Amino acid sequence: MPDDIVTDAPAADRLPSSDTPPFADGYVGDPAVRDDWDALYSEREQLWSGQPNGALVAEVADLSPGRVLDVGCGEGADAIWLARAGWDVTALEVSGVALRRAVVHARDAGAEVRWVHAGLTDAALPPGSFDLVSAQYPALLRTPGATAEHALLAAVAPGGVLLVVHHAGMDEHHAERDSAFDPADYVRPSMVSALLGEDWRVEVDEERPRVVPEGGAGAHHHHDIVLRARRLR
Repeated sequence: MPDDIVTDAPAADRLPSSDTPPFADGYVGDPAVRDDWDALYSEREQLWSGQPNGALVAEVADLSPGRVLDVGCGEGADAIWLARAGWDVTALEVSGVALRRAVVHARDAGAEVRWVHAGLTDAALPPGSFDLVSAQYPALLRTPGATAEHALLAAVAPGGVLLVVHHAGMDEHHAERDSAFDPADYVRPSMVSALLGEDWRVEVDEERPRVVPEGGAGAHHHHDIVLRARRLR
């Protein structure tokens, strides 16, 4: 079962093999971002609930399994759930601490996942490669050129689906005192939908109550913004 991270080839072609070590690391991205997320994950033995996100489960129910990109896979719960549901999963994450946990969880679950230690805009993903691109509560930094948003769109294959889910109300929130986190610095679903042209059909764009897994750092958020769009060509 593949359970390592290999980063010496283009991201979507980094196929772990049985003769490689359990964690062959070679991060692609901003070291400062990696270090920040490693520090966050290191504060707890488990940061998230270990259960798949409810919006993901609901929105893929009518989709036939194919190739999926899990953007910001964290400790691997969504990636593992997708793999066990028959999807060919590539899971992308900047935190090596989180990926080490994900690898172990996948092995214990008997799930086969292709792990990539990289930032979304640094991963050199082949364009149009995924039938589903899932970004659940992604921490994607905004840039003047909307680099992250364009990377999400570019990864979706013709006929495929882009699913972006985020906490509702974040647009109105500001950086907390003594915190470096400011929601205004990060990509929101509305910024992605603003880039959708005639090659896309919006299937869902709404706020809804969140199906909250027990435990985990995001359990205090109770409503989601869900954007689901299909690439027509």
